[in-house]
Amino acid sequence: MAIVDLTVIPVGTKTPSVSQYVADIQKVLEKYKQEVEYQLTPMNTLIEGELSLLLKIVQELHEVPFENGIERVCTNLRIDDRRDKKHTMAGKLKAVELKMNQN
Repeated sequence: MAIVDLTVIPVGTKTPSVSQYVADIQKVLEKYKQEVEYQLTPMNTLIEGELSLLLKIVQELHEVPFENGIERVCTNLRIDDRRDKKHTMAGKLKAVELKMNQN
């Protein structure tokens, strides 16, 4: 199980707002809601699942702005791939919360 931190940045938009591009990316992610967990944040999207599927999804999401007329896209990607034990987005948050409550 891996967690991907993804930011897709359309370059050369007509306005400073990119919320429509983000919405279009989220619509693509909805197709995978049975296979992966994902969470939109104000600055990025987190996706959890098997790494090979996540990389396929990342490529598809990177293409979304191109499909909407943008001629340049920069995508930032971080992968957290832990193999010694199962980890999830929720589990990582819970571990931090437990440590905060210990003091």
